[in-house]
Amino acid sequence: MQVLAPYRRFRTLLIANRGEIACRVIRTARAMGLRTVAVYSEADRDALHVTLADEAVLIGEARARDSYLNIERIIAAAKQTGAEAVHPGYGFLSERAEFAEACAAANLVFVGPTAAMMTAMGSKSGSKELMEKAGVPLVPGYHGEAQDEATLLAAAEKIGFPVLVKASAGGGGRGMRIVREAADFAAAIVSAKREAQAAFGDDRVLIERYVDNPRHIEVQVIGDSHGNLLSLFERECTLQRRHQKVIEEAPSPTLNAEQREAVCAAARKAAGAVNYVGAGTIEFVSDGKDVFFIEMNTRLQVEHPVTELITGIDLVEWQLRVAFGEKLPLQQDQLCLHGHAIEARVYAENPQKNFMPSVGRIKTWQMPPETDGLRLDLGYRAGDTVSPYYDAMLAKVIAFAPTRDAAIDRLNRGLEQCDIRGVVTNIPFLSALITHDEVRANRIDTGFIERELSALTQDGVQPGELECCAAVAAILVQEQGAAQHDTSSPWSTAGWMPVGRRQRRFVFRIGHGPEQVVTLRYGSGPAELEYGDRTIALDYAARPTGGFDLSLGGVRSHVMAVIEGHELYLRTRNGRFDLHWVDPFGGDDEEHVGEDRIVAPLPGTVVALLAKEGAVLEKGDAILTLEVMKMEQTLRAPFAGVLKSLRCKVGDIVQEGAELAEVEPTEAE
Repeated sequence: MQVLAPYRRFRTLLIANRGEIACRVIRTARAMGLRTVAVYSEADRDALHVTLADEAVLIGEARARDSYLNIERIIAAAKQTGAEAVHPGYGFLSERAEFAEACAAANLVFVGPTAAMMTAMGSKSGSKELMEKAGVPLVPGYHGEAQDEATLLAAAEKIGFPVLVKASAGGGGRGMRIVREAADFAAAIVSAKREAQAAFGDDRVLIERYVDNPRHIEVQVIGDSHGNLLSLFERECTLQRRHQKVIEEAPSPTLNAEQREAVCAAARKAAGAVNYVGAGTIEFVSDGKDVFFIEMNTRLQVEHPVTELITGIDLVEWQLRVAFGEKLPLQQDQLCLHGHAIEARVYAENPQKNFMPSVGRIKTWQMPPETDGLRLDLGYRAGDTVSPYYDAMLAKVIAFAPTRDAAIDRLNRGLEQCDIRGVVTNIPFLSALITHDEVRANRIDTGFIERELSALTQDGVQPGELECCAAVAAILVQEQGAAQHDTSSPWSTAGWMPVGRRQRRFVFRIGHGPEQVVTLRYGSGPAELEYGDRTIALDYAARPTGGFDLSLGGVRSHVMAVIEGHELYLRTRNGRFDLHWVDPFGGDDEEHVGEDRIVAPLPGTVVALLAKEGAVLEKGDAILTLEVMKMEQTLRAPFAGVLKSLRCKVGDIVQEGAELAEVEPTEAE
């Protein structure tokens, strides 16, 4: 996307955010000739956005409330560095009217709507009242001020179950619960309010009729201070898990041209109700026939790149130009839609363990080149640490192509080339999702992932001859690399070969499966591998960019390999594989943890105890709830038994691996 020559009303921009969105804003701001200032917490001292900015200011300790949510410290950082404007990114303070007001009071340009617009549209309840007056179609629901349980229950019963409980002040699925029966309503309200308070500092909720088999459609809008308001087409964000978007695409494959114009007109009408200035998103839910207004996000969205790719518009540039006081560069009839774009959110999380966040140091970070319609919005790199304090999104991989099918293929190819080690990621899950036959055919709704979760998270193709032979080659490449620094090693002598033929036995285990044996024969003549009843010629050559070329029986392929102790990660043409190397000289470093202990999967805060000591539990019964990375995770009994002890209390901050409870089985499992 071309960045036009800047018309400067300010020269220095502070980005009040972190991760990939801070990096994204810095990239465009610098291209426009602006000086950039980053802010960071103690946990982000060495983060990528800190490195990219011209200056960076430490604003507090690791917890968001002590740093990225601290308005006074961010304003002070702007004053300290001479920043004249603040871009809030998304999340954190981006939709806090008090932050926009504080910027204005400090004579700082806030790159976003005014506090009044934010107040009118930022509250789900308030915006619904406004939309009702403006004639925008709404989902039947309750968005009143009274928040006592009796009022909320009466409203839910009037609407009719199932209903959706939603945090009034925020998004991202936090503080949201589907309630299908009246008996479950009280517990859902308590949990939703607690999560909303923790995430947004506001525990108010609203109630809506739950639309079964819904599709999620949203429209990008942007307005300037001269009365121009545009819609930049729509995005389909139906593929969600726990109300958190996973895959986004533009345009929507669900709408025809007539429906597209109708929903975009409704979005302009909604934003026009407050004479909106800045970038924002009008979100709708569709039941297949009608489209209803859900809410407005008064900020840039995570998924904005797909809109940029189909329009050729840099939305951050347009945000900055609106903040300069300029008119929008185009009129509504000048906007054109080209091709199809699709985005996947790469998270540090483990789909095999209920998508629990994964924290730790990133040891390997290999990403595909940004060519052939592929775009990467990155927030991390090799050596960075994923902390438990913030959202676990590492990057966004976005593909653009003339058609939807081609875009899906390009995105999958890009995901296949992403190798991140040190933390667990959802990359295999994303690949399985976008290549699912029903997704390609667009036969989806917002419950699709939950229904297909077992298929989407099951183990892929089992490793075979190629993978076991590649594991041998990977070990040899590593050993030869180490030998370059050890002149006493025979590997370091060019052309060295022992007299006669020798052999070396390698044993691998995949998960809890049987051991697989590969025998290497070497010496005079070409090296060979014996696998089962086959003998295969072996040749390999390391690549300077990572991995190596492997030739087996005359067939050459590229293999990506990472060795961490006895654990080998391989990516071959068959997919991704994790093998354990049973090294007869190095011992076995596997750890075993007793199943009777309930331990913290990640650092977090105990927010609820759901069972008492001595309670008789069935397998899967809830024991306690942890808040991890702003999301609640419920820990459950691994088997039927008695809760022998609780070793924590509400409010405890616990570290990963901390023992929280012990369950004594009632009978042998």
